[in-house]
Amino acid sequence: MADCIFCSIVDGSIPSNKVYEDDRILAFYDLEPQAPVHVLVIPKQHICCADKIDESNSDIVAYIFAKIPFIAEKLNLSNGYRIVNNCGEDGCQSVKHLHFHLLGGKKLNSRMA
Repeated sequence: MADCIFCSIVDGSIPSNKVYEDDRILAFYDLEPQAPVHVLVIPKQHICCADKIDESNSDIVAYIFAKIPFIAEKLNLSNGYRIVNNCGEDGCQSVKHLHFHLLGGKKLNSRMA
C-alpha cells in the first residue's frame, strides 16, 4: 500500500534499523521503544490488522511466531520476552499494518493495561 509506512520500510524507501529479514518478514527496532529491547516484527505482505487474518493469510502469522525465538536469541533475550499485537483504535494500533512488538531486556511490568 502506497500510504503505509511499514510497506515503505519493506520496500526500502524509508530506512530502518533491521534485526532480521527474509523473503516473508522483516524485524526492526521500534523508534519509540517501550523496553530496553523493542523490535517490531511484520509480514512483508500488507495485512492491515489481526481482524483481517483469515485462511488465505494465516500462515504468515505461524511463520512469524516460528521465527520470533530465533530473533529473540539474536537479541540476547534468553531470560524471556513479551509479544504484543495491538488491533484497532481501542487497542491503540497506530500503524494499520499487522505487526508484533517483541519486548524484553529487563523484567517487564506484570500489568498489561
